[in-house]
Amino acid sequence: MPLTPRELNRATLARQLLLERSPLSVPDGVRQVVALQAQHPASPYVALWNRLGGFDPAGLDAAFAGRTVVKATLMRITLHAVHAEDYAPFRAAMQPTLYGSRLGARFAGTGLTPADAARLLPGLLEFARTPRTSAELRAWVEAEVGAERRDGAWWGLKGYAPLHHAPTEPPWTFGHRPSFVAAGLDALPTRADGDPHVQEALRTLILRYLSGFGPASVADVAQFALVRRTAVRQALAALGEAVVHLPGPDGTPYHDLPDAPRPDGGTPAPPRLLGMWDSILLAYADRARVIPPAYRPLVIRRNGDVLPTLLVDGEVAGVWRPVGDEDGAGDGNGAGIEATAFHPLSPATWDALAAEARSLTALLTARDLTAYRRYGHWWAKLPEGGEVRRL
Repeated sequence: MPLTPRELNRATLARQLLLERSPLSVPDGVRQVVALQAQHPASPYVALWNRLGGFDPAGLDAAFAGRTVVKATLMRITLHAVHAEDYAPFRAAMQPTLYGSRLGARFAGTGLTPADAARLLPGLLEFARTPRTSAELRAWVEAEVGAERRDGAWWGLKGYAPLHHAPTEPPWTFGHRPSFVAAGLDALPTRADGDPHVQEALRTLILRYLSGFGPASVADVAQFALVRRTAVRQALAALGEAVVHLPGPDGTPYHDLPDAPRPDGGTPAPPRLLGMWDSILLAYADRARVIPPAYRPLVIRRNGDVLPTLLVDGEVAGVWRPVGDEDGAGDGNGAGIEATAFHPLSPATWDALAAEARSLTALLTARDLTAYRRYGHWWAKLPEGGEVRRL
């Protein structure tokens, strides 16, 4: 029987620990969900709060400080937090994409070539053996290539070089002014998809992706990693019996691990308050698995911002933001969560969301209730008619 849309949805929720919170440790939880979107410093914390029972943010602080969980430019050339053991194969699988995007036209516009990047990398990584600020690394690049080439060269090298973000400041370990430290990779593979090291790494990435996000189509895998579909097909073929192939709702072939959980489509899914750029909203080419098509432009804005969302019965049903009297609410209720539902929700659902909101408010208040404030302008652009509640 073909997989149904509800079965695909429930498989995602199960593997992403969103059907019930897990007792896993922070490093093991990150490894289970594969990768946490980390463009905003608060988002990995909100992601794990949604997924781990009794989540203590100090555990993620410690994991970042000890580099058992690392933050770096990876899939889709965006910032992700991943288990340290996954960084090397993920980075190798991304090598052709990072090479093409970061050593391409803009880098070449400085008059530099990929050969220049190869020449610069050893010195850059040696300099970054201890954490360095962006200003320090820009100054190093300027000393090597000159002031007129500095900005373009640093833009390319910052995304291409195997660098981790180094912890900088509370409340979320990383501030908006990043520092970097060398990832400690011995060497980079070539840029070619055909490089055996790249091919092996892509197979590893696909297996890890399916463990956290499967079942998935070739297009889904390619979207997640921003790699060519041809390379994904070749890697899946090479994996042989390590992967099973299942018919999808529309006849599209889906791929999965043989023993991975695929719950019944009727499995209950509790409400959740997902943070900005939560991975399940971006990990698929077919985002209708989690986001109803009519709501996609409300949640994923044209500039790429992905708003914090209400997840109800496994699907996006609205958005939320933290609020307090200091934000101008003026209602005397103190800190809380403002939820905007795009369609009517039952009283029981609102009660469950309120319970989630109390826990999330405690987390944010202890760290920074103003997280996401800079994105508040999007709320003025939401269509009228949604139900707004202070939770």
